Amino acid sequence: MSQEFRTSVGGQALMEGIMMRGPHKICCAVRRPDGTIDLTCDPVTTHWYNKVPLLRGVCNMAENLYKGYHYLMHSADVALEGQEEEPQSKLDQWVEKHTGPAFQNALMAVAALAGVALALFLFTFLPTFLTGLAARVVPMGRWPRVILEGILKMVIFLAYMFLCTRYKELHRMFEYHGAEHKTIACYEAGLPLTVENIRRQSRFHPRCGTSFMILVIIISIFLYAVLPWTSTGLRVVYKLCMFPLLVGISYEVLKWAGRSHGALSRLVSTPGLWMQRLTTFEPDDSMIEIAIAAVTPVLPENKEEGRW
Repeated sequence: MSQEFRTSVGGQALMEGIMMRGPHKICCAVRRPDGTIDLTCDPVTTHWYNKVPLLRGVCNMAENLYKGYHYLMHSADVALEGQEEEPQSKLDQWVEKHTGPAFQNALMAVAALAGVALALFLFTFLPTFLTGLAARVVPMGRWPRVILEGILKMVIFLAYMFLCTRYKELHRMFEYHGAEHKTIACYEAGLPLTVENIRRQSRFHPRCGTSFMILVIIISIFLYAVLPWTSTGLRVVYKLCMFPLLVGISYEVLKWAGRSHGALSRLVSTPGLWMQRLTTFEPDDSMIEIAIAAVTPVLPENKEEGRW
């Protein structure tokens, strides 16, 4: 990967496909059951908050969750096109008949929020609750609790990611994730986007959603260390109140690390690169073809427009 050019082009692995986002366009490429590629392109909307530090991290996370779920559902529809479906229940038939795009968009928003709620439960409430239980059995001071809570948070996160790799469908999505990274690396290296060139690139990339997640976990350990332990429930409430600040700080750190080439930025990026061993796998050539199809329409005519 070129150390001179870092692009803002990024993406997301989907079911039998990849979504790529450039400075002006979003393109979703999905492999149909007949082997052809379905392409869907949408314009990128620039918001005022993208220039506001901290706030842009929170807003972009919410937007990416919503859009990511939208494209994931679209990829499922395309990838399973033509396959026999189970008969719909009367409730499903009624919902399909009497609801429109607004209701469906609301359902996608609710699904995205449910994902956030699950993450908050696993990585915010559960470590604090288990630490509180341990402190009742073995009395401990403030900093031993902070350290134990941090260890539990990392263990839960690693176990969750490892279990995800055990599912065949998710493992295949992680292979598409590798194709996405390798294609972006090829573009940053200034090489033609061919299967041969892309195959030689690394599947690890410092500006990845996995890197963002691990940064959130690590920074939360230090940020939440200042919170009181007077009550487990109250500590969880404090954490929830500070969550937007945590996301904003993590986003700014990731953005800085992606632009910098110094030793400190490499150190900050290292945990995320390690974690990508669980979330990216080597793709086959057909997956690389999907990545090329997805990224080509979103690349700016002037390469400097896509600089990170």
